[in-house]
Amino acid sequence: MCFKSGRSLVRRKEAHQRMSPEEQLLRLEKQFAEAVVKNDPEAIARFVADDWIIIDADGGIVDKVRFLTVVKSHDLTHEIMESDDIRVRVYGDSAVVTTLTRTKGKFMRQDFSTQERSTDFFVKVDGRWQCVLTQLTRFAK
Repeated sequence: MCFKSGRSLVRRKEAHQRMSPEEQLLRLEKQFAEAVVKNDPEAIARFVADDWIIIDADGGIVDKVRFLTVVKSHDLTHEIMESDDIRVRVYGDSAVVTTLTRTKGKFMRQDFSTQERSTDFFVKVDGRWQCVLTQLTRFAK
C-alpha cells in the first residue's frame, strides 16, 4: 500500500514538472483560493513565503503571521473567492499573476463582499513557486 501511494506521489510530481510555469501558477492560484474558502491556514501557509505580505486595498500591510492568525481564529472567513481575467507573466524564476477577484465572507463577524484587482508576485525557490507579495486594488465597474 505505501509503495503504491509513493508511486502515485511520484507521478503527480512528474506531471507537475511537465506543466509549463504558467500552468503551474494557474494551478497554484486555484488551490490557494480553495484553501482560503476552506479556511485552512495550514494549506494557505504552504502557498506563501515566510515573509509574504499583503498590501490591502486601503494601503495597509498584513504579514503572513497576522493573516494566518485571523484565519485560525475564524475572525476572517471566506464563502467565495473567484477569479477571472487572469494574466500570468513569467520572468525566469519570478512571475506576476494578475486577476480580477470577487470575495465574500465575514471579518470580525461583519459581512463583506469585494471585487479587487489582485497582483501576486511569485519566486521559484528550490524548484517550488511561492507567493512573496500580494497587492489588492479596489475595482469598480
